[in-house]
Amino acid sequence: MKLHGRTFVITFLVIHCVTILSVAKEFDFFYFVQQWPASYCDSRRGCCYPKTGKPEEDFSIHGLWPNYIDGTYPSNCDSSNPFDDSKVSNLESVLQKHWPTLACPSGDGLKFWRHEWEKHGTCAESVFDESGYFEAALSLQKKSNLLNSLKNAGIKPADGKFHTMEQIKDAITKGVGYAPFIECNVDSSGNHQIYQVYQCVDASASKFIECPVFPHGRPCGNKVELPSFSSASTRDEL
Repeated sequence: MKLHGRTFVITFLVIHCVTILSVAKEFDFFYFVQQWPASYCDSRRGCCYPKTGKPEEDFSIHGLWPNYIDGTYPSNCDSSNPFDDSKVSNLESVLQKHWPTLACPSGDGLKFWRHEWEKHGTCAESVFDESGYFEAALSLQKKSNLLNSLKNAGIKPADGKFHTMEQIKDAITKGVGYAPFIECNVDSSGNHQIYQVYQCVDASASKFIECPVFPHGRPCGNKVELPSFSSASTRDEL
């Protein structure tokens, strides 16, 4: 009987410790994802400019996504903590500039931000609250400064010129210190366009790191472009 009791206690402690470890280790790192707005628009579905007007021809934020090193990710982790727009009211004008919505019909961004917080942000509540989630993404965008990295390498987006993927990746790697994953789309003429740039961030969302694993995305050809809005498909729904 003593053996059985001791076995039970040991089993209980092992299960308890494993449970604690699994709860503490909610995710391993973040993907910080930015998109080139004109490439989003230059697709079969087109796009609608937000109610605040045409975005700048610069990379905009798509999201900050917790991930596991096995390539999977948590999502919609806390239905009891829905998006509350009052918690980001002080950030609204900055978010509209750097995290604009391009979905149709034209919106003010709230639906987009709600989706990102509820699907991804709630899975990182051990790191930040709702306001902190958006502030972290804005800070990471400022640190990455993709447009500046490209310009420093002599690459001027939206000029109608094509560049090699090696040139694009090298420019971004030099700017932040780590290689990105780049996702492309293909326009109606068969040209490959830079669509999204994935960068990896540590589990505290404070610094860029080498990607433990790259995501699965639409591949890029060797020659790519960063198109201008003038070549993109938009709908007049402002």
